[in-house]
Amino acid sequence: MNRNSTLNADTVWSDCCAVRTQAPLVHSLTNLVVMAFNANTLLAAGASPIMAHAVEEVADLARLSGAVVVNIGTLDAHWVPAMQLALDTARVAGKPSVLDPVGAGASAYRNQVLADLITRRPTLVRGNASEILSLAGHSANTKGVDSTDPVELALAAAQSLAQRYGCVVCVSGPEDHVLAPDGRHAVLRNGHPLMTRVTGVGCSASALVGAFAAVQPDPWRACVSAMAYWGVVGEIAAQRIGPDGGTGRYASTLLDVASTLSATALQQTLRVEVVA
Repeated sequence: MNRNSTLNADTVWSDCCAVRTQAPLVHSLTNLVVMAFNANTLLAAGASPIMAHAVEEVADLARLSGAVVVNIGTLDAHWVPAMQLALDTARVAGKPSVLDPVGAGASAYRNQVLADLITRRPTLVRGNASEILSLAGHSANTKGVDSTDPVELALAAAQSLAQRYGCVVCVSGPEDHVLAPDGRHAVLRNGHPLMTRVTGVGCSASALVGAFAAVQPDPWRACVSAMAYWGVVGEIAAQRIGPDGGTGRYASTLLDVASTLSATALQQTLRVEVVA
């Protein structure tokens, strides 16, 4: 896809349909808090999840899968070699990989692990503003795994990461920004504040990026389509539960909308702009 190509609801829907029809296997080395929700989100989108951390099998599974997703949320020294091997294997096998630098900047150990993982050249990186700033070596304001920095503050750091490591970088927030090494930059303006009140929604976005990258060869377009899909799902789910709905109902409604989203609903709701 060249820089002048069209990106709109039709291209996003085409990628959604590709996930549903091809049902890519997504190998997720993800955190203990979100495993079930991530797996259910992938299933709702039409993908096939596998959650495996044993270093003895990650290389085989990475080669077998359509994409690899590494999420360091519940970081454990026993898992780090598996994450390293999964990323290395995916790169050698020509499989897309996603790094979610959860909690970057929260501890020296977390920063040390991420400094190694990013050098293994993941295809895509998705994180909040504080995580992206920290990963790029800047000072960041993080509250555990939550960001306290505005998205706009992280855009230069995201572009620097994209160019330095040749990866697509997504900065998530009230608006999602997706930047490519060649300078392409899309802004997505969907979603809802309730998405920040359900554990696993952000991590599920990274899992979905992996699913879309498994079926769409342009990583930038894959990331834009995945984030567009999830943002639209989040917005429609909030509308469906209404002002009296709580976070428990919202979590289940997210999965309902994800599994039933139509081309018409996507067309009517999507707000995406290619700014560069």
